[in-house]
Amino acid sequence: MENINYLDVLRQSFTLVILSFCSLLSFTVAFERWWFFRKARHKKVDEFLSHISGTLKEGKRDKAVEYTAKIDSPVARIFNYALLHGEMPKRDLEELLATKRQEEKLRLERFLGVLGTMGNIAPFIGLFGTVVGIIKAFRDLALSGTGGPTVVASGIAEALVATAGGLAVAIPAVIIFNYFTRRVKVIMSELEIYSARLIITMGNK
Repeated sequence: MENINYLDVLRQSFTLVILSFCSLLSFTVAFERWWFFRKARHKKVDEFLSHISGTLKEGKRDKAVEYTAKIDSPVARIFNYALLHGEMPKRDLEELLATKRQEEKLRLERFLGVLGTMGNIAPFIGLFGTVVGIIKAFRDLALSGTGGPTVVASGIAEALVATAGGLAVAIPAVIIFNYFTRRVKVIMSELEIYSARLIITMGNK
């Protein structure tokens, strides 16, 4: 059996073209989310909270608002939002911050559905390409009338490349999706913890 020319297979199989696009899309989303989460993780939050607490004790709420507005992170945005509505009763402020955390969660989960979808559908796209390829192989065998297993084996080997391609797209997409989902949970837990601490620090009743 001759060696498979994967470039020719790619040119001849629309399924592999689709999988190549899915792979590119998954990589693009993964890179964009990695860059976003890299900026979203606020280091030394305790020091950040202590600085705000000290500023509030000095009666300089405006400076605390200005300080938090300069930092681009979920924690800083939550703190800034809390400080802007700091005159509200404690219970109302807690409910308001809960809605703000949900807003941040939407920002964190943006495009993650793309990775989840690629992880789910890529194997089926590959399987579809394999089925179509096998059908084509047996049709070629029927039309040629000769060649026996050699003709079929070559066609099936090329068809199975689609299944391999589907798995190659799906496995990294699922791994990356689970990783970022875990990151979202960690950041959301941190937002709940630090927003509660900020409310206590602000002394709302």
